[in-house]
Amino acid sequence: MSVRSLTRAVPVTGGRPPGKGGRSPGKRPYSAEGGQGRAALLFLLPALVGFAAFYVYPSLRGAWISLTDWNLLSEPRFTGGANYAELAGDPLFWRALLLTLYNTALNLVWQLSLALLLAALMHRLTKSVVLRATLLLPWLVPNVSTALLWLWLLDANLGFFNQLLSSMGLSTHGFFNSPSEAMPTVAAVTAWSSVGYVALLLYAGMLQIPAQVYEAASIDGAGEIRTFLRVTLPLLRPILALVLVVSVIGCFQIFDTIAVTTKGGPINATKVIYYYIYQEAFTHFRMGYASAMALSLVLVLGTLTYLQMRLMRASSSDLG
Repeated sequence: MSVRSLTRAVPVTGGRPPGKGGRSPGKRPYSAEGGQGRAALLFLLPALVGFAAFYVYPSLRGAWISLTDWNLLSEPRFTGGANYAELAGDPLFWRALLLTLYNTALNLVWQLSLALLLAALMHRLTKSVVLRATLLLPWLVPNVSTALLWLWLLDANLGFFNQLLSSMGLSTHGFFNSPSEAMPTVAAVTAWSSVGYVALLLYAGMLQIPAQVYEAASIDGAGEIRTFLRVTLPLLRPILALVLVVSVIGCFQIFDTIAVTTKGGPINATKVIYYYIYQEAFTHFRMGYASAMALSLVLVLGTLTYLQMRLMRASSSDLG
């Protein structure tokens, strides 16, 4: 006889009716999940209040300002979609957007290639904590300090790199003063400051790949390069998707490096979209037009993020 049949055969001798738990019909039983949900809501309440006060309300306020003509001194005057109509025909806006895309492309190529190389070397050769901490140091330094450091190092007259080029008999370069070199130099500086952080993210993803996968590739005769291309990179897809999304958003939001080094010059060669928004808002006091550009940038970033997540299939992994 089974245990279930034995339990069914035993008569109920207690004073409580079966299935009622001794509770009165009109009393609702206590739900542990409901209590935990209320407790979780209380813990989340400060963060939700902060999110609503510092993100939701400013976003709604910015959307309203984008429909007005406001110079910070007088009352906003409702103009409807006039700012967006002007935006569509503004060549400086489209140039700034193209320069931002150019900076993003340069940054991603240099940053991802160096980060993948560093992560692969750490994964294969060393797991030193000191090395990982050293790689993270440039990312911890504020962007303003990093920009000042490289501004002095690359100075056309007294910079270390130009002095080195002069000592080797080579011509000097005005890295931040040349229209053709300014944007690649800015992209190189921002890539240098974040490559260590990206390398650590990729390294953490490599540590999640089972050793049996590499052993199977070795048995099949795959070398280091083929194993990296056919095994490591496909299994790093979720981490790569995260890195791409974060890097693209960070590149589109570049401002402090431009403000310290080039101020949008020379000849608007580095006037990216964020710096253009800043100039329109706080130099020309066109808050409505600047808000319209900011909302357009949000739409562009949202579209790019969605496309990246879909194309990279970030929610799935080949390990599963």
